[in-house]
Amino acid sequence: MAAARTPQGAARVGETRGRGRGGGSGRFGGSVRAIGRALRFPVTGAGRGIRKVTHAHGAGESGLGKLIELHAVNGAGDVMITVALASTVFFSVPTDEARGRVALYLAITMAPFTVLAPVIGPLLDRLPHGRRAAMAGAMLARALLALIISGAAATGSLELYPAALGVLVASKAYGVVRSAVVPRLLPPRFSLVKANSRVTLGGLLATGVAAPVGAGLQALGPRYPLYGAFVIFMAGTFLSFTLPRKVDSAKGESFALLAGEGRQEPAARRPGLRTVGAAVTHALGANASLRWLSGFLTFFLAFLLRDHPLTGSSAAVSLGIVAVSAGAGNAIGTAVGAWLRARAPEVIIVFVVAFVLGAAITAAVFFGAFLVACLAAVAGFSQALAKLSLDALIQRDVPEAVRTSAFARSETLLQVSWVLGGAIGIVMPLNGTLGLCTAAAVIAAGWLLTARGLLRSARTGGGGPRVV
Repeated sequence: MAAARTPQGAARVGETRGRGRGGGSGRFGGSVRAIGRALRFPVTGAGRGIRKVTHAHGAGESGLGKLIELHAVNGAGDVMITVALASTVFFSVPTDEARGRVALYLAITMAPFTVLAPVIGPLLDRLPHGRRAAMAGAMLARALLALIISGAAATGSLELYPAALGVLVASKAYGVVRSAVVPRLLPPRFSLVKANSRVTLGGLLATGVAAPVGAGLQALGPRYPLYGAFVIFMAGTFLSFTLPRKVDSAKGESFALLAGEGRQEPAARRPGLRTVGAAVTHALGANASLRWLSGFLTFFLAFLLRDHPLTGSSAAVSLGIVAVSAGAGNAIGTAVGAWLRARAPEVIIVFVVAFVLGAAITAAVFFGAFLVACLAAVAGFSQALAKLSLDALIQRDVPEAVRTSAFARSETLLQVSWVLGGAIGIVMPLNGTLGLCTAAAVIAAGWLLTARGLLRSARTGGGGPRVV
């Protein structure tokens, strides 16, 4: 019996020792896993937080959350390329030479784009079943072009300009398709204004995060922001195909035509913006003037502040202050638009155009650092709020069958307006008062031509279908 107990006792001792060794190993492994979780938490925790916000209120089920994330990727990639191009074309040479290089950049990229932009919308209308592929293609094209620009930026090769044109066209093609996709991903009881607000805010936040990252990469070398853009756009290429399949459905859709695009067919067979009331047309004109102002201020102030920085600041800091002011204004306008929920969109558009007109006149008469920053903020605020109001009018007045196409066509027209504003901004003399007086004159013309029609539409309760 004693002999039998001895091995059992020895076995129990061995088991205890084994458990002690195993327990120590387990404790060590648990500590490693805990450290790993702590190191991963900033990434995984932030990712879960972002996913929770983007997928809230049914956006996850409808697919809108994935579009918000895709648009954030798009904004981050675009700002990386913008940082690299700005350093190559704008900051790397004296002001006079920079102006010539930017003028050349505009001539080679923007001028062809004004011809191509009106074609983008109609072309994408012909591909309603391939919208995910079109968005992925726009992402992939920019990824590859970023690599081409990285080589051209280091050598100063002229291939920089056609590659930049390709980036611009791909970016605007993505924007047109994105505008057409949003209406197909609306969650239940979700207005188009609220959906566009979320998408826009996602892009703005990503841009704000990516801009300093791009500046940091630029400090390492001119190629590094472009390498970052390549990685981001490749991720966007794959993310595009995670959108729901209904994005590629064109069921119940027709083509929308802007005024002047018509064919010689009976009006009843030509669905378009001309047949849905004056409110959309006037709102589009008012938004075009605001988008023109955005392009004008981007280029005019960029050169003006290089020669005449804001009081007590360097040129780079001055440009940063104006850019941050514009971005903050845009974000606030987007948030206010979501809060207003498309109440009286005609009145909102009339008000914001008058608001920015007053700011432009004030900044022109009392030209100074503070007022220039205020004008940038007001312009960003007004552009965002007016665009959301235009979206609300399109949702209200444009038949569902042509609504997707109408968004694509209107976005193309607004992009062309930005290009024209930028072109005028680059050729203007660098006189602050003269430049802002010119801007105020264009905004005044846009307001006078559209305010009466918008207010009449507001009084009558909407644009109502009409035939011309």
